[in-house]
Amino acid sequence: MNLWEEHWLNVTRRTFLKRSGLGLGAIALGSLLTEGLFGADAATGKRNPLAARPSHFPPRAKRVIYLHMVGAPSQLDLFDHKPALLKYDGKPCPDEFIKGKRFAFLRGHPNIAASKYTFQQHGRSGAEISELLPNLAKVADDIAIVKSLQTDEFNHAPAQLFLHTGFGRLGRPSLGSWVTYGLGSENQDLPAYVVMLSGPLAGAGTSLWSSGFLPSLHQGVQFRSSGEPVLFLNNPEGTSPSDRRRVLDTVQQLNQAQLAEVGDPEISTRISQYEMAFRMQTSVPELMDISRESPATLALYGATPGKSSFANNCLLARRLVERGVRMVQLYDADWDHHADLANRLPRKCKDVDQGMAALVLDLKQRGLLDDTLVVWGGEFGRTPMSQTDSGSGTATKPGRDHHKDAFTMWMAGGGVKSGITFGQTDELGYNIADKPVHVHDLNATVLHLLGLDHERLTYRYQGRDFRLTDVHGKVVKGLLA
Repeated sequence: MNLWEEHWLNVTRRTFLKRSGLGLGAIALGSLLTEGLFGADAATGKRNPLAARPSHFPPRAKRVIYLHMVGAPSQLDLFDHKPALLKYDGKPCPDEFIKGKRFAFLRGHPNIAASKYTFQQHGRSGAEISELLPNLAKVADDIAIVKSLQTDEFNHAPAQLFLHTGFGRLGRPSLGSWVTYGLGSENQDLPAYVVMLSGPLAGAGTSLWSSGFLPSLHQGVQFRSSGEPVLFLNNPEGTSPSDRRRVLDTVQQLNQAQLAEVGDPEISTRISQYEMAFRMQTSVPELMDISRESPATLALYGATPGKSSFANNCLLARRLVERGVRMVQLYDADWDHHADLANRLPRKCKDVDQGMAALVLDLKQRGLLDDTLVVWGGEFGRTPMSQTDSGSGTATKPGRDHHKDAFTMWMAGGGVKSGITFGQTDELGYNIADKPVHVHDLNATVLHLLGLDHERLTYRYQGRDFRLTDVHGKVVKGLLA
């Protein structure tokens, strides 16, 4: 669907007749451009702009849970085991690693840095996973580890934008916005696209779930796992639900009159979002109350009712997709380990390991994993060279710098082949050696699993048809079950 089609879906009969001036010929053209142009819903402005829409072809996944580790975890210490690094540990890196290359912080001629952590093979698949992720290792046969990711950006905010919007600068719609634009929602009492944070915002901020130039109803809605779930959703003190309903009805009448007059799709969005907010006053508190879960489920996730944590957010993500929410994104902060990797990385792994493994297991036990796609990863990877306070040399608490040319993500469920390791880096984990997967390829594959052709999912803006994958991307067929 493009802007032209979206526009006609929101034009009322009165506006159409006022604007056309072309008689029955224009009416016939309009009927060809959109189904139901003269239907009752369009005439009253009550057509639900987020109603579920058919996919381009039969989907494998109906919904997505996207776990983004803000700051970029070190793949070399978690998934991409490189024994050869031990041989060169502490020695200057090869000249070709730095000649003509740009890094965020590395200076001079840095030294190679081996991982300090042990790796073991797990499950029937034999997936190599670090000792820092013991719980995820238990579901190794349910995930696909992709070791050959590449991106175009090497600083955080641009790389986060590139991963989630397909473009390294502000203004483009996010992945979740494209998904809800293409497929709509299966739940009329909750947003189609929900975002939750554990820790502060990513460098790119709320632009990571922005609707960009798409209609604003496709914007992600941020939920909080403690306190008031959605800011400004509750009625002000002294305002009863019946009071709110009367105010809302009056506002809606004014909006309906304006919609009939000018036919602006954003007015239709406002109408539907006011109604959504009213319904959410009942649906959201029930959803967010994880104390209703069994003690066994809370223990599985390591979740604590009333607490803000990644574990709680993982459990809430399952509850959201269970209720038909199309897209859930969890952002977990503080993975930017330029220094003190030895202490900071284990702490962060402990924060997420149990929750994300429990999410995969819980979805599987409930029969939801088959049609729920789970994606985990950061915006880029980390170098096999050591970073110190001075950029290179000896340091007591070294870390790793940004690396755009090779990183790891994992996926599970939703039509993804389980129990596989896809792609390979060279012996030092610096370059891709086999089956490269560009960020545009990843996004094309996610859309494909949802039944959407990334080349057909377009929106006309400023005279051009835009898409999530820009003019690039191919579906990674080796990841498909």
